[in-house]
Amino acid sequence: MTEPDTRRTGDPGRAREILHLAVPAFLALVAEPLFLLADSAIVGNLGTAALAGLGVASAVLLTAVNIFIFLAYGTTAVVARRLGAGDERGAVSAGIDGVWLALLLGAVGAVFTALLAQPLVQLFGAGDAVVAEAVTYLRWSALGIPSMLVVLAATGVLRGLQDTRTPLVASVVGFTGNAALSLMLVHGVGWGIAGAAIGTVIAQTGMALGLVLVVVRGARRLGSSLTFHGAGVLRAARGGIPLLVRTIALRAALLLTTWSAAGLGDEQLAAHQVALTVWSTLAFALDALAIAAQALTGKTLGASDVTGTREATALMVRWSVWFGVILAVLIVALHRVIPLGFSQDADVRAALAAALLVVAVGQPVAGIAFILDGVLIGAGDTRWLAWAQTAATVAYLPMVLAVRLTGVDGTTGLVWLWVAFTGFMSVRALLMWRRASGERWMVVGAER
Repeated sequence: MTEPDTRRTGDPGRAREILHLAVPAFLALVAEPLFLLADSAIVGNLGTAALAGLGVASAVLLTAVNIFIFLAYGTTAVVARRLGAGDERGAVSAGIDGVWLALLLGAVGAVFTALLAQPLVQLFGAGDAVVAEAVTYLRWSALGIPSMLVVLAATGVLRGLQDTRTPLVASVVGFTGNAALSLMLVHGVGWGIAGAAIGTVIAQTGMALGLVLVVVRGARRLGSSLTFHGAGVLRAARGGIPLLVRTIALRAALLLTTWSAAGLGDEQLAAHQVALTVWSTLAFALDALAIAAQALTGKTLGASDVTGTREATALMVRWSVWFGVILAVLIVALHRVIPLGFSQDADVRAALAAALLVVAVGQPVAGIAFILDGVLIGAGDTRWLAWAQTAATVAYLPMVLAVRLTGVDGTTGLVWLWVAFTGFMSVRALLMWRRASGERWMVVGAER
């Protein structure tokens, strides 16, 4: 086989299984970035400096949290493989180790983020007013990092057990609470950008508690141990290293993009913040199929079902491309409407509208990159993913540096920055397509 098999599968049961996982995951993943969208809309009414500060702080915070995305992705793959092999108790035990690891990493991450907030924000080269707002948001938000990581780990356990509905409920409840709290604390109490951060921390903490209770109840039913096991936690940490490398490389590309946007001016940085938030929302929507791919690929390979793995991959690639096309059409239709909800500044609105057109064009390519990333994570092909993501980020360097160093600014500069980022996503998609065309990633059994 020279390319992923995208022929139609005649198994309606396979399609239903994918949808059973993907639809709740889609709704949950769309709800998650709404935390940031709500903050962007609420904080945007405080002024351009506050909105731009939120953009810089969010870039740092999301990096601090998302470099540990292996707590969700790696746990999903491990739990799903053991479930497919018939070892449900072992699957849950592996998940509990991941939750303990999340608590440890979250505590360390919170301390370092709070202490280093000022120098981290200053790396972006934004103006003094923007830096002040960003530091305030980041220091308060650091309190919620342990909860954010526990949410990742517990969600990974449930996805591995083929349960994407419980994380959906947690996300919907969390988003609703976050929106209400942020609005009240920012404009009602008058705490400004700090109120938005505090509202998100409270909401994330509630989500963490709810998800952990579900996992604990399942562990008790199966007789799985809830105590801290150093060997198990160490094994979870060691297994997550390749995904950590992959995620750091990906976050580096996103940080480089925000760094380049900061050199275009405060209005362009504010517009980029919203454009990136919209892109992240679309990414989470496209990633719903990737979540299904992680859970389903791990389960089918754990059960030694190579044919089922191929059929599911072919179907999900096709769906993901068409979903990307639909999202592209939607964003083009709304590219002048979306800016109205995020800023009163005409320059910010104009720059954002132009950037959103480029965001739209890149959605089908992003769909391919995300779905194959999910398939390979579910297969446990994490060492290759670490190498591939690093290579894609290195390839992105001359693209993003060209925008920053050529001196182009304003709306034109922001458009070229998003063109460069779309090039980065194209490199990712091509590398993963080539990998998925082969057979080496399809290792079967309970352990990879």
